[in-house]
Amino acid sequence: MPAIAVPVFALTWWLGCYLVARDPARVVLWRAAGALGSYAAAVAAWSIAPASPAARVLLCVPALCWSGVAAGLLPRDVPERQQVNRGWAYASALFLVLTALLPGVGKLVALAPLAGATVLLLRYRDKVRPSSLPTALAVAAALYAAGLIVVLAPIDLGSAELVLAAIGLDLLLLGFLVAVADATEAGERLVPDLRRSLVTAVAATLLCGGPAALTMLAAPGLRTVTVLQFVLVAVVLGAAGLAVPLRAGLDRLAFLQDERLRKDRSALLLAAEALPRRRERHRMIAMDEDEFRRLTRRALDDFGDIGRLLRNPLVDLPTVDRRLDARGPGVAEQPLVRVAELRAVLAEHVAKLRPAAGFGITDEWRFYNALHYCCVLGLRPYDRSPQTEGLNRDARRAVDWFRRHVPRSTLRRWTAEGADLVAARLWRDLLSTDPRWLTRAGAGRPAAARPSR
Repeated sequence: MPAIAVPVFALTWWLGCYLVARDPARVVLWRAAGALGSYAAAVAAWSIAPASPAARVLLCVPALCWSGVAAGLLPRDVPERQQVNRGWAYASALFLVLTALLPGVGKLVALAPLAGATVLLLRYRDKVRPSSLPTALAVAAALYAAGLIVVLAPIDLGSAELVLAAIGLDLLLLGFLVAVADATEAGERLVPDLRRSLVTAVAATLLCGGPAALTMLAAPGLRTVTVLQFVLVAVVLGAAGLAVPLRAGLDRLAFLQDERLRKDRSALLLAAEALPRRRERHRMIAMDEDEFRRLTRRALDDFGDIGRLLRNPLVDLPTVDRRLDARGPGVAEQPLVRVAELRAVLAEHVAKLRPAAGFGITDEWRFYNALHYCCVLGLRPYDRSPQTEGLNRDARRAVDWFRRHVPRSTLRRWTAEGADLVAARLWRDLLSTDPRWLTRAGAGRPAAARPSR
């Protein structure tokens, strides 16, 4: 069992940590990591006490987390999305209790939320990016359900350890699909960054997991030894998956008294992390207007996050190139300078939405107020104690107005609609000033004018 359990435990635990490290703010990545982490815990529990009640319950938890992944991947414009994601936590808690209480095959009740969420995701598969993702997730869910049925039902298909390993491979596929969805949503590359982390994980599995498995084989039946070996593997593979945030945390601790050095290293680490995830520059020309609009929304949402802006393809906008080239040779090759220039471009286009001088709260001001105060300035009006120190009079009035008169959902809608206006302006500027985009637009006009048959 250790020869199978340790590598499967190590890789699933690593992938869960890697998904969290990709973007700790994305809830869907945490849910996928929960599925992988609970399976890894199930493998450890099965190794200590095969077919124990705790191991069986832990094997069912990935189904509940997986249903949350499917709900989180629903397109933003789906009417049921908010209600489904809000109700997922309560439904999962209920089904987890039922899974723990019901005996044997009754634990398969955990598959009910997974089936419902998968059907809902397939219903809107035309709006999901990439388009093949819902089908791939549905197939992986079916394979996981089949493996869980074999383990929990009185079906003898050979070694239970091999079935557990097959479930692990299926969950690794789930993790990869979620990483693909995240990279597609962010306009990033996945393979170079994933390969870098995977090489580290494989090396750690060989160097740490190999001795751990041998130790378990040399001391069979000693539960304390088995637990300690799994803890050791979890720590080492967790460090491999969480390498970037772990390194940043160690820097903050090591250079606690040297703020300037800490900030300089943080900026360099952000740039180094972004390089494997940044889309190739030549693919910029292949971007369509819908993707451009989506990435502009994301750039405005991430206006204060240097790391995310470094990975956004809009950092390579021709407008940014021209402005940096005018400042002198070599300036355009500095990643942090490119981010600052992209911010300047976005802020200028947001400023063009301003109706007049001063501050207003009429309908014509709503898009400018939402983008300028909540994105560009980064104000958080709905915090329990919003920070207003150092703000000018207009900013304080805006915070008070948002808190008193604008619901959160309305502000989110205004922000999205305002971002679309900014994207439309940037798109028009792009087509009118860059020869490559102008050629592409001209090539598309005859096809658009051609009558449909």
